[in-house]
Amino acid sequence: MTIPLCDPNLCVSAGCTATVCIGKAIASNHTFYERSANVIPGGVNSSIRAFKSVGGEPYIVARGEGAHIVDVEGNRYIDLVQSYGAVILGHAHPAITAALRDAAGDGTSFGAPTPREMKLAEAIRERVPSCERVRLMNSGTEATSTAVRLARGATGRKRIITFYGNFHGATDALLAAGGSGIATLGIPGTAGVPEEAVANTLVVPYNVVPEIGNDVAAVIVEPVAANMGVIAPAPGFLEGLRAACDKAGALLIFDEVITGFRIGQGGAQAKYDVKPDITCFGKVIGGGLPIGAIGGSRAVMENLTPIGKVFHAGTLAGNPLATAAGLAALNELTPDVYMELGARARALATLLRDACSSAGIVAQFPV
Repeated sequence: MTIPLCDPNLCVSAGCTATVCIGKAIASNHTFYERSANVIPGGVNSSIRAFKSVGGEPYIVARGEGAHIVDVEGNRYIDLVQSYGAVILGHAHPAITAALRDAAGDGTSFGAPTPREMKLAEAIRERVPSCERVRLMNSGTEATSTAVRLARGATGRKRIITFYGNFHGATDALLAAGGSGIATLGIPGTAGVPEEAVANTLVVPYNVVPEIGNDVAAVIVEPVAANMGVIAPAPGFLEGLRAACDKAGALLIFDEVITGFRIGQGGAQAKYDVKPDITCFGKVIGGGLPIGAIGGSRAVMENLTPIGKVFHAGTLAGNPLATAAGLAALNELTPDVYMELGARARALATLLRDACSSAGIVAQFPV
């Protein structure tokens, strides 16, 4: 009979199974980070997690509980990140974990349609009326890249307009002057992206309606610029984009990967009453699991294969676990929940604004 001598999630001995390991059962954030760096470039699977911009080394998470996370050293933190917006209900929410257990018991991937993906698409359409048709995929980056391809295919045009400080994921054509600061003036600032990849990307100032030529396929925008300090749209900005796109025959794409199902049940487009042609989703709609989606009018969306000629496919698109978690999350996010979230956000913003004012710090807290 074997006796568990350590937790395999916390043990730093390679190959620990928790029933035979008699190695180092004392973990530290530094030890885990060092070990990760020997197998994962930079020790992280998303560059922002490396803490380079703030110094130091990342904490290594062992588990999450509601509004808290616990690292491998047992330190407990109030989590103000919540997986960068993906875990709106908090960590290990009972409705999410129950949905995942049920779904996993049925199988994890089939390469064929399932009822859950249909139901999640219906749930999105019910809450976001501009999305007459919805296509599921695997990430926010895939959503924005597919939206751009769809816009180009639907219009027969090449040029895309985006905005300084907006970030639309790690897709080559949009890695220009993003919120991550990786490139400027349509010249890529990251190795591996040739100038040709952004040659048809025009970057313009946020909150200023640009001139849109007849060679522009689409304007893609974060309706609230969440990647450069949460900058709200200026009065008339989104309305102006809608009118300018209509005049030029270009499509308007809202990247609601962050704002979707976060600032309200209908996202930013409901809050500001501006209807885009294509909407990109991610984060919240997966309940904390990898997911992305685009939605739009039937006329635009049916340019996608297998009906139209704009290709999109993916082995794990609409996978049973992400759709189960996403459905559970959306079902929990009732109008009353959004009212409570809004009240908490306003209260927190007021406290922060007052604290900054008392300290002589100039700051804005849009809510």
